[in-house]
Amino acid sequence: MAADPWKTCVYVLSICCCVWGLVSPSSDGNDATNFLIGTGIGDITGPAAEVNMMGYANPSQTSNGIHLRQYSRAFVFADSGNKTRTVFVSTDSCMVSEDVKLEVVKRLRSEYGSLYTERNLCISGIHTHSGPAGFHQYLLFEITSLGFVNQSFVALVDGIVDSIRMAHSTVRPGNIFINSGELLNSNINRSPAAYANNPEAERKRYKYNVDKNMTVLKMLDAEGKDIGMISWFAVHCTSMNNTNGLISGDNKGYASQLAEEIMNNGAQPGKGAFVAAFAQSNEGDVSPNTKGPHCIDSGLPCDILTSTCHGKNELCVAAGPGRDMFESTKIIGENQYNKAMELYHAATIRLSGPVDFRHTYVDMTDVDVAVNGTTVKTCKPAMGYSFAAGTTDGPGMFDFKQGSTSSNPFWNLIRDFIKTPTPDQVSCHAPKPILLDTGEISWPYPWQPAIVDVQILRLGQLAIIAVPAEFSTMSGRRTRDAVAATLVSGGFPQDTVPIIAGLSNTYADYVATFEEYQVQRYEGASTTYGPHTLQAYIQTLVGLAQDMTKGTPSPPGSDPPNLLDRQLSFLPPVIFDAAPAGKTYGDVVVDVQQEYKQNSTVTVSFISGDPRNALKRDETFLTVERQRSATEWDVIFTDSSRHTRFYWHHTNYILGESEAEVTWNIPASQEPGTYRIKHFGDHKNILGAITAFSGTSSSFQVKAISK
Repeated sequence: MAADPWKTCVYVLSICCCVWGLVSPSSDGNDATNFLIGTGIGDITGPAAEVNMMGYANPSQTSNGIHLRQYSRAFVFADSGNKTRTVFVSTDSCMVSEDVKLEVVKRLRSEYGSLYTERNLCISGIHTHSGPAGFHQYLLFEITSLGFVNQSFVALVDGIVDSIRMAHSTVRPGNIFINSGELLNSNINRSPAAYANNPEAERKRYKYNVDKNMTVLKMLDAEGKDIGMISWFAVHCTSMNNTNGLISGDNKGYASQLAEEIMNNGAQPGKGAFVAAFAQSNEGDVSPNTKGPHCIDSGLPCDILTSTCHGKNELCVAAGPGRDMFESTKIIGENQYNKAMELYHAATIRLSGPVDFRHTYVDMTDVDVAVNGTTVKTCKPAMGYSFAAGTTDGPGMFDFKQGSTSSNPFWNLIRDFIKTPTPDQVSCHAPKPILLDTGEISWPYPWQPAIVDVQILRLGQLAIIAVPAEFSTMSGRRTRDAVAATLVSGGFPQDTVPIIAGLSNTYADYVATFEEYQVQRYEGASTTYGPHTLQAYIQTLVGLAQDMTKGTPSPPGSDPPNLLDRQLSFLPPVIFDAAPAGKTYGDVVVDVQQEYKQNSTVTVSFISGDPRNALKRDETFLTVERQRSATEWDVIFTDSSRHTRFYWHHTNYILGESEAEVTWNIPASQEPGTYRIKHFGDHKNILGAITAFSGTSSSFQVKAISK
């Protein structure tokens, strides 16, 4: 592989700086180490067929293949004396749920005793909207998935545990370096009208109405070997839109694959030792669709307050920066990757100090909040009218509009059929007009959480603030400022860096500021516990920070319920598969051409079976193989690669017949030679027996593009 001139320049500059005494002498990792570090990765890819995607709440958006496999990336940290441990996990899922975390902790306890608990373990989702749903324990999040989907749940738990197990087994002395920088052209505010309602003096403190800052951790072992990276940058993983049916880690999953590929010298995704997480932060009002919202019928800008065109939310959609969702995912992913690697290679500030954590469960429905000398309260959960309007990343349906502060008699009638909100509930949530009174419904089990995790992890001068919701830009800024000020006033270093780790440990929707809440855009309408939700979180986190500075334990709070044994599921199972008459599983339906050029696309289809018959975690539904000898073939790509796509569809649902299509976008740098594509699947007979099969395309030539 050719040397990277940029890396060479950085290397030479680092040597010069060391000579001048401007860089920490430990930046090469060869002297004393400050931490014990372990890294691990696990496959969490769920059912690649017929399961609703989590995120857009679009009933018609169901999985039908794979764009990028989903992974869990785990990092175990301990102080050099191994007295205190924390675990940070970033998952390529929309979020995690309380039942997932409880099950992970249960599994870890059986293997490691009390080493890893709900107190020192943080699981943060990247918020892709292209992963299978059905892993929650609260009803609202299961409606479009037709209830609980055990395959989704088990894949998440198994993969997360695998990643932590690997991180545990690789713990060794090392150093952690931190760096931050500005990343432009990669995110915009999708609710600027709500952001503008924040105090002018506060807004003037910031150059942008979204956070453009990226923070990167660089991890080296005692010999200076690269072992891991975490990047935090606030942007929704909604580059893949609500018409997509392919499982994908979206822009952050794409960035992780790029980083791990280059740092693992071309190893298959999920198989290398270097682990690169592109974790989520306060992305509540932040979109990757940088062309902004426009009317799809005219191309004109949408109404800024309601995000409608001619009064219809379905016509207002944000897009870009690419020609389609795949190119947009690639661009935003590459932007994050390029900036993260720049910051990684230039990182010289070494973290030092204790490893510590504080955690509590808080009942967010019953928090007394001090505001301007008076005491107010949070509310039982409820979702507002603008929640049903969706966002410009994924519009809703019917006649709902963002910015709604009044109700509609027709929809109130529908709402009241489910549950009429009490006067206290209406008053508590004002000015939010309640569409779903989720906090006052307990049948067949609770619709939204009451008790949630709140947590701070410390790595020296870094404070990871783990919150169970999607904080808006300004909500995140206020939270970071409050926690950092508390820590510094309590004796932490002046250069303490606060990070928001969003969508952590469970899911409690959105958190808008009090001022943004008054506007009732989507984020405000989805701020579950009323207008004082943010202040309740800040108040709780400041308490944890005070406990941390004093070295005193935090109150554990009341344990959340475990509702696994009450889950309902209405997703029909796979009954049976069948091959058309005269065909068998794995037969090629549409074969390859004899010859392709670099930078072109190969497509081949096979007789197949339902992918739900076997998830193939840590395996693959396809391979692209290059011929090495007359009888030997090397696997070049699998279904985890960004260069391949695996599609599956029924050709006759009643008869159980289906096909799989594999596409390979040949890289411009692909080595010329003889190749073939294989498909791996499983079929189920009428008696329930599942049998594996495979199919192979004809061989074909890849030739260089003539220059």
